Amino acid sequence: MEDKTAREYTNGEITVIWKQHKCIHSAVCVKRLPSVFNPAHRPWVVIEGSDTESIRETVEQCPSGALTYRMNDEAAQQENKTPSLHHTQIKVVPNGPLLINGPAEIIDQHGNKETKTTIFALCRCGASHNRPYCDGTHNFIGFKD
Repeated sequence: MEDKTAREYTNGEITVIWKQHKCIHSAVCVKRLPSVFNPAHRPWVVIEGSDTESIRETVEQCPSGALTYRMNDEAAQQENKTPSLHHTQIKVVPNGPLLINGPAEIIDQHGNKETKTTIFALCRCGASHNRPYCDGTHNFIGFKD
């Protein structure tokens, strides 16, 4: 059984939430901000490694939703709930998922709705255990397209 617990890291201004079971190991966080996200260290998130704005910008690029955040200041939380007004971009990753960047509403097979305002990845191979989201299974089954 996979661990579905979330771990939280805070610097007082921002709290980063990591849900390991959602991580597809795209390493976007590690490449963008290695001073905070370093899988070779324990804990792998060192929230003091950068400023709040850089952390927020990096977490918003997580394609799986494994990393999310909340602003600890109530006014900042309200500001971040305002959806961005830019268009939605869909990018086909060769031999990988669809990366969706922009506002989107996901409705699952049971009618449950989830609003996304940042980048996320949808499964193209059909083998994800977290459908409709990508969980990186395409890397293990040899998906090519």
